[in-house]
Amino acid sequence: MRAVEFGYAVRSVRSRWFSVRVDIRQATVTAVLFGTALVLSVVAIRFGDYTLTIGDVVAALTGSGADFHRMIVVQWRLPVAMAAIVFGALLGIGGAIFQSLTRNPLGSPDVIGFDAGSYTAVVLSILVFGKGGYWSVAGAAIVGGLGTAFLVYMLAYRRGVQGFRLIIVGIGVSAMLGSINAYLITRADLSDAMTVGFWGAGSITRVSWSSMVPSLLIAAVIVLAAMFLAPSLRRLELGDDAAITQGTRIHPVRLALMVVGVATAALVTAAAGPIGFIALIAPQLARRLTRSPGVTMLPAAAMGAVLLATAHFLALLVAEFYRPIPVGLLTVCLGGLYLIWLLIHESRRQYGLPHG
Repeated sequence: MRAVEFGYAVRSVRSRWFSVRVDIRQATVTAVLFGTALVLSVVAIRFGDYTLTIGDVVAALTGSGADFHRMIVVQWRLPVAMAAIVFGALLGIGGAIFQSLTRNPLGSPDVIGFDAGSYTAVVLSILVFGKGGYWSVAGAAIVGGLGTAFLVYMLAYRRGVQGFRLIIVGIGVSAMLGSINAYLITRADLSDAMTVGFWGAGSITRVSWSSMVPSLLIAAVIVLAAMFLAPSLRRLELGDDAAITQGTRIHPVRLALMVVGVATAALVTAAAGPIGFIALIAPQLARRLTRSPGVTMLPAAAMGAVLLATAHFLALLVAEFYRPIPVGLLTVCLGGLYLIWLLIHESRRQYGLPHG
């Protein structure tokens, strides 16, 4: 029997318990991207108030450096480097889920408004209820993100959820939440307003082991859930009718995917504040590099890790010559340029205009 031709190089891996087909280009790109993110994060460890050499960093990581260097690297800067990779990967996964569900490159948690929901909940926690501790902020961010997702889903539901309607409703809800945030901040004390403002800028430099360890445990659960739901997401991309004929219960699966996607953004927001545009950009850049017909989770996760690690590295470089800049501000600046290009590109594609 003649083998099926997929149009791209694949290898099948079979064992007694499972069988999986691997896209060679996709696997190679993913490995290169994760390797790049790892190198950038390790190099970034050398920057800070006390500058180290690459040799000092490597020696501290392998346990052979000076005690003072090991304390700086392992206790203070390693959790930040890990946060750049893990949080970037989570944002990439969240973006891939929502762009597949909505079948729209604009579908990402930060555009739809879930980040704004987390932000509003944190503003309420700090300014209204006076709860500014880490766990209070983290809990508020997660509850706010999930609550906003539920609200957007219900407002967009009309005998099912259509992707474009979900995005438009999400943008509207995000705008309303933004106005609430602005009102609360203008009525707050100066110190509380500054606390909320710093948190809202998005920064991974405040991540420590005490916050990173529980984040890693929750991230592992989220990634496992995403891997479990990935085949169903592929079937949903074929359309509801095709997914139903393949045995997919579309409404429960779609709701579960939304919960997982929101959880990625909520976890990152809880630990580091809102970091915009990584979830929007990563899946599309990964799709172009892998030349896949649609967005896929694993390459998107790797690209998200590279983007956040790069932004963190650039923020530290800027701090060497000027002053510290929150990584969230850098991602918003670079992501804004990408959003402008994307809107122009999609408009020309939709109306058949030539690409300039």
